[in-house]
Amino acid sequence: MTVQAIKPEEYFIEEEPYYEPVGDELSVFKAAYKNQLPILLKGPTGCGKTRFMEHMAWHLKRPLITVSCHDDLTASDLVGRYLITGGETVWVDGPLARAVRNGAICYLDEIVEAHMTRNLKGSGLEEGASTRLLVHAAKLMIDGVSPVVACRTCIAEALTDDAEMLTAVHELGAAVF
Repeated sequence: MTVQAIKPEEYFIEEEPYYEPVGDELSVFKAAYKNQLPILLKGPTGCGKTRFMEHMAWHLKRPLITVSCHDDLTASDLVGRYLITGGETVWVDGPLARAVRNGAICYLDEIVEAHMTRNLKGSGLEEGASTRLLVHAAKLMIDGVSPVVACRTCIAEALTDDAEMLTAVHELGAAVF
């Protein structure tokens, strides 16, 4: 078995991207980075979220891996998967695994496009899966827990105790994985 990893220097921002701060975002980001806290950037398209991430990656001298999220995005797309290449089973890291292995900043652009459980909100589910729950599930998957079990324990059971709704969320996870 071979493990493929992309070199972290492929993601380094070489030149300082222009970014004009509008508040305390630079100090908040630095403090969150120092304390290993995730950051949620909200704003309309074109307001500078990506530029801000590029600026911070350059400033912190960390590689930046950007993932353009969509509703078909799966945990395997983020974490990685085994592929058969030339008769050999090869693990290919996804962008989240590459970021973890290389100490990179992982920017999940338009992450709300990927939280399908949020579509169940209002249909008996009081709230959709938070980004935190999705990240927890991804961390379990990185450690080898099956995606179905990770989704069940980190997402479904955290969202509801209702048997019918649990079944619906389990079926959603099983359909994806």
